[in-house]
Amino acid sequence: MRPVDEQVAILMQGVEFGDDQTYQVMETELRERLKEGRPLRVYCGYDPTAPDIHLGHTVTMRKLRQFQDLAHDVTFLIGTFTGLVGDPSDKDASRPQRTREDLENNARTYAEQSFKILDRDKTTIRYNADWLSPLTFADTIRLASHFTVQQFLARDNFSKRFAKGDPIWLHELFYALMQGYDAMAMETDVQIGATEQLFNLMAGRKVQEAYGQPPQICLTLPILVGTDGQLRMSKSTGNYIGIDEPPEEQYGKVMSIPDEAMLQYFRLVTRFGPARIAQVQAGLENGRIHPRDVKMQLAHEIVSIFHGAGAAVRAEEHFKTVFQQRALPPDMPEHPLTEPVNIVDLIHAVGLAGSKREARRLVEQGGVKLDGKPAGTADVVVAPGQTEILQVGRRRLVRLTWEEET
Repeated sequence: MRPVDEQVAILMQGVEFGDDQTYQVMETELRERLKEGRPLRVYCGYDPTAPDIHLGHTVTMRKLRQFQDLAHDVTFLIGTFTGLVGDPSDKDASRPQRTREDLENNARTYAEQSFKILDRDKTTIRYNADWLSPLTFADTIRLASHFTVQQFLARDNFSKRFAKGDPIWLHELFYALMQGYDAMAMETDVQIGATEQLFNLMAGRKVQEAYGQPPQICLTLPILVGTDGQLRMSKSTGNYIGIDEPPEEQYGKVMSIPDEAMLQYFRLVTRFGPARIAQVQAGLENGRIHPRDVKMQLAHEIVSIFHGAGAAVRAEEHFKTVFQQRALPPDMPEHPLTEPVNIVDLIHAVGLAGSKREARRLVEQGGVKLDGKPAGTADVVVAPGQTEILQVGRRRLVRLTWEEET
């Protein structure tokens, strides 16, 4: 294994807590644990509340990969039980509860998607329903006895809801306890999470100590903003970039982010080192590099990570053709029309929406065009020979074909 000082420098890079004291405590504990000279048990948990992993998830996954590259044991934990509640850490209102069936269906895609970042041969995939589901009510009472209501009400999101008189449901309080139990069940040395999850990670330390284990080291990382440049990246707000999305879609979405968000993306989701990022920042500040060119570098890098360098080149050419030259891509997919069809049914049939409900919403929000003009209402009927190009969003286009009767 590499020298301890070198490992600490790599593993603490990008870590944030909001206060220097916590940073120093965790860095010191990490250094001491590394001095034991053994592979550390490291994990991060991901609740499968949607079928796709997005770019925001990869911030913590990249830290997991650093631990793998330094020969430590990494577990990618899928929250098939915690997902029933949903993490309230970043919410000012209660999350809708998921069904076990939804979580299990989504979990099937998570493991495979994680290997776009993690080393398949060095990753352990686990599911927390395996140990949380068998707990008895007595077990739960014992677990809850280590925490006070005041500790939870001190959390920013809960305190705001309490002050406004908004409901705080009891099941929400159990999320941190379940995450703490995860750490104890796996006897982890290090847990990684987003900055707003620090309370949950620290709960893990408390649970471990209560069960006679040494407390884990907590490493938290910044939250990636979405393509709007303001809110955190989230599937529910629609400002996400899915890691399984087509190259052209990923490239176009990156090009749509505000200029002021670019450097955060460079720091959190690219493979570039500090020196390269500092060079980009300096070029932007002194005006030697145009923001558009920097964003194209960023888009190329992100597509390369998930689809390869060749796909990144093709996605860039596609973007230039469609958006810079205002031309239609020559490789546009085609869909034959043989009879008039409702636009909602058509969008769903060609695969530009996952459901008819989503297709209807896209039309009603003005996100659908026919030959470059807004489609109007969801009652529109598309007839053979009257429309050539169906466009959903800024980047998804389908050529509608038909054969005239002879």
